[in-house]
Amino acid sequence: MNPVRPAALIACCSILIGCQPSPITAQATGGSASQCDASLVQTFVGEQASPELLDQARQKSKAATARTVRPGEVVTLEYNAHRLTLTTDDSLKIQRISCG
Repeated sequence: MNPVRPAALIACCSILIGCQPSPITAQATGGSASQCDASLVQTFVGEQASPELLDQARQKSKAATARTVRPGEVVTLEYNAHRLTLTTDDSLKIQRISCG
């Protein structure tokens, strides 16, 4: 067996592992912004989502960022304690509000 192949494989795996964010790094950087509180905006459930309402909900929940998610839409699943998510139906009526 050629000793270069296993060494190259180990080097590639090490590089890929090094690219993964660690939970400690994610938590350490999280202290710089306000953490989202979805309980402050539950009154928006049932309303029609709009860019203005999204921004209003973001500010009221103290979230750093916000997004609207429609059924079947592809979104990132990484947890972000500073992000507000408005989950809607096909007609953009808000069904659920959460942080993460």
